[in-house]
Amino acid sequence: MFRTSLMTAVVLATLSVGTVAAQDATPAYGSQLMTRQERFEYRNQMRALKTQEERNALRLEHHQRMQERAKEKGLVLPDTPPNPGAGMGPGMGGGMGPGMGGGMGGGMGPGMGGGMGRGRP
Repeated sequence: MFRTSLMTAVVLATLSVGTVAAQDATPAYGSQLMTRQERFEYRNQMRALKTQEERNALRLEHHQRMQERAKEKGLVLPDTPPNPGAGMGPGMGGGMGPGMGGGMGGGMGPGMGGGMGRGRP
């Protein structure tokens, strides 16, 4: 019982770390113009918001700030805001499941061979 609980805890911890890593893998719009601290704060602000509307408003405000910063530095960023929700949320994946394969081998059964005692007299 303890072993099963331990294995479950390890799997859940691994999945939660993987989810956070996947969210952080998508860079924020204009991240190349931000300090490490600014990127950290922006991610935390996005995570703290409860609704999609709040996140969209913050994303639009951030987009405008990054456009201004890029213009000041003589750089060009895309005019359209990034895809809403990119890198945030559970996504479309199905997660862990039984899989499609039946595995190798056919198990124990009569088989194709004659076995002992079936030879010719």
